[in-house]
Amino acid sequence: MSTVTVVVPVYWNEATLPALVERLRAVGEQLRPDELELLFVDDGSGDGSFALLQEAAQRDARVQVVRLSRNFGSNAAILAGLTYARGDAVVVLAADLQDPPELIPELVAGWRDGAEVVVAARRSRNDPLVGRFFSAGFNRLFRRFVFRDFPPGGFDFLLVSRRVARVLARMAERNSYIFGQAFWVGFERRVVEYDRGEREGGRSRWTLGRKAKYFVDAFTAFSYVPIRAASLIGFLMALAGFVYAAVLIVLRVTGVLANAPGFAALAVLILVAAGAQLIVIGIIGEYLWRVLEESRRRPAFIVDTAVNLDIPDD
Repeated sequence: MSTVTVVVPVYWNEATLPALVERLRAVGEQLRPDELELLFVDDGSGDGSFALLQEAAQRDARVQVVRLSRNFGSNAAILAGLTYARGDAVVVLAADLQDPPELIPELVAGWRDGAEVVVAARRSRNDPLVGRFFSAGFNRLFRRFVFRDFPPGGFDFLLVSRRVARVLARMAERNSYIFGQAFWVGFERRVVEYDRGEREGGRSRWTLGRKAKYFVDAFTAFSYVPIRAASLIGFLMALAGFVYAAVLIVLRVTGVLANAPGFAALAVLILVAAGAQLIVIGIIGEYLWRVLEESRRRPAFIVDTAVNLDIPDD
């Protein structure tokens, strides 16, 4: 009998957890003889999420809970779930109920048919206009510069085989994009499309700052385009400087600028050049910071408590 583990990263999701647990239990009834295990990873929630999960785990031994020592971020929470998942296949599902748990049997069917990675790609999404705009921009850029076959609507709901889950867990990258890693590892892949619904409760903690970090992490983890862009900016600024200098020399020689000091033009040129330099330094700094983070060898996450799950002591 094969086992499917559903990994759910949790962060301030007490409003949706009761309904999510019940819907996942109903999905488990559909999957027999596949055994469904539920592994919730509480990523340092400050609400009643962990208490609700403890109650669910007491009522049902299939519900397993890992509580991290603090908020490490969604990527680390998913990594923790992949590390401790015991299933022959592992599903990653958000806790906000925008992605339907009822799609899991279709993902499992794709896996049983031979796929190592089954992606639930968004065909449409019922999100605020600003959220849809930024998401569409991210997905378009990621398709253009990283993976050409990345789903146009993006995804954060997928199934991977035990083998792929172990590969992702061993990579243990701290500032990365785990859904991009699922594409990077290769293996046979299937795509299942669905329409993403509205958030059914609670308030999203996906702030603008988190989105910006997510964007930077995704591109610095898989693409050299930002570094190449920095080089291009430097080249264009240098070229503009040489052209400007040549024009000034010609104008001086011809007497056109004999009495024009040009302080305003010089000030603008200095400001533009300094701004371009800072942009380039910032891009290089983003890459260097990630190199430093990896070189420290700090754990990507730290487990505080585990319920219905044996975690070996380090």
